[in-house]
Amino acid sequence: MRRRGAAASALSPWPGYVDALSTLLMVLVFVLLVFVLAQAFLSVAISGRDQALDRLGRQVAELGDMLSLEKGRNSDLAASAALLTQELQAAQAARDAATRDAAGLRDALAQAVGARDTAVADATALKARASDTAAELDSAQKRLAGMQARLADAASRADTAAAENLAHLTDQVRALMALRDQLTSQLTAETAKAQASADTSKVLTGKLDEAGRVADSARAQIALLTKQIDALRTQLAQVAAALELTQKEGHAKDLRIADLGAKLNEALVSKVAELQKYRSEFFGRLRDVLAGRPGIAVVGDRFVFQSEVLFPVGSADLSPAGADQIKALAATLKTLQKGIPVDLPWVLRVDGHADKQVVHGKFASNWELSAERAINVVRLLVAQGIPANRLAAAGFGEFQPIDPAATPAAYAKNRRIELRLTDR
Repeated sequence: MRRRGAAASALSPWPGYVDALSTLLMVLVFVLLVFVLAQAFLSVAISGRDQALDRLGRQVAELGDMLSLEKGRNSDLAASAALLTQELQAAQAARDAATRDAAGLRDALAQAVGARDTAVADATALKARASDTAAELDSAQKRLAGMQARLADAASRADTAAAENLAHLTDQVRALMALRDQLTSQLTAETAKAQASADTSKVLTGKLDEAGRVADSARAQIALLTKQIDALRTQLAQVAAALELTQKEGHAKDLRIADLGAKLNEALVSKVAELQKYRSEFFGRLRDVLAGRPGIAVVGDRFVFQSEVLFPVGSADLSPAGADQIKALAATLKTLQKGIPVDLPWVLRVDGHADKQVVHGKFASNWELSAERAINVVRLLVAQGIPANRLAAAGFGEFQPIDPAATPAAYAKNRRIELRLTDR
């Protein structure tokens, strides 16, 4: 039994399958583990990239805000610089004015000192003259007393000659007294002038000191303003560098805008050329349809219908023949518009014109008559299936004449309906 069991166990394949399956399972687990780790690393890397992009976006926004702030600061600094320059100019002007005032005050002070010295000298001379006059007055009074004694003696002796001498001496005394009063008044006036000169010199000295203080204050203010201007120049240099960078970026944007403008112009030229092509085709077909009909002509880029072809005289209602003409035009236009691109902004403009004769009837002026005729043509075209957004009516009255002469033939030329294919 043991031998058979050992033989049977030796031939059993089960342990080999178990090892293979366990190895395969371990490989699968390892591959799944590697996949999970790779997924985790990729998630981390992607989230890190998103965060980096968010940070870059925030930094760009912050740089934009900083640029706006720098522009605002530049404007404020420019305004401050202009204000400080004005204040500096005002301070310099005040300093110059203070310097001129100080020089003027010095001259006035020198003149006042000279005038004061002159007044003092005059007062001293007047005092000396007053002393001399007082001495003369005392001498005259003494002589008067003597003369009075002699007069008394002369009265007793009736000496006529002495009386005459007495009268003469009396006149001299009166003259000397008047001279004394005059000298006294002059002395008082000169003393007042000297006092006024002294007061003026004091006032001028105070003004000179004040001017010196103002000049010192102006110098200090100028020094402070100079420092502020230097600081502002430094800031302006920094702002100029930032502005230069901004201008370079703006120049690049301008180049891109110019490129886009050139492309837009090319597109517009292309559209205009395309419209011109269809305009040529439109006129060519209308020539074929309307060829040989009287009262219809081509003038430049427009078809001209004489009013008598479409309307009775003085009326805005289409005649049967005129309605047939417009219907033929509508059929041609309907055939032509099928080949025109939808995005091409074409418009058929109907212009009404009248002559300068006075209109009678229900219309107040030729302007209203011409506008009503153009509107009736547009209404018939709409009724024939032409889109209303492709039509326009305009009335010019008598103000766009072909022939300005005042003759029936000229009037007939000026009464007309013009058709023009144009763009909006």
